Amino acid sequence: MTAQKGKDLLLKIHNGMTYDTVAGLRSRRIAFNAETVDITDAESVGRWRELLAGAGVKRAAVSGSGIFKDVASDATVRTAFFDGAILDWQVLVPDFGTVTGKMQVTALEYFGQYNGEVMFDLALESAGQLTFGAI
Repeated sequence: MTAQKGKDLLLKIHNGMTYDTVAGLRSRRIAFNAETVDITDAESVGRWRELLAGAGVKRAAVSGSGIFKDVASDATVRTAFFDGAILDWQVLVPDFGTVTGKMQVTALEYFGQYNGEVMFDLALESAGQLTFGAI
């Protein structure tokens, strides 16, 4: 795989009919995590920790930061946060694939300097099984 442009990593929110790219994002990140289930006991070989395969809770966290553009995707994100809604989202990772599933907006911050643009930070947490589609 060759190097990819950061701008090609896209975050999209389902607006009820189609997926809209979240406008104005300058940076975005997706992180996958899985908890472990420790099954170590007194008979574990060499007292090394043992884990139970496939038993931990999986989760994904998505975050982004960008400029506030006041377009349709901004309103959809803002409404999702204030309603506590769990919506369908997509993250498109170039030369990797698309991660799709239910997520909830867990943080939404707006900020700006007196001589600069209005910006926002956004955080999402997975709220169910995510699917992966290879490109």
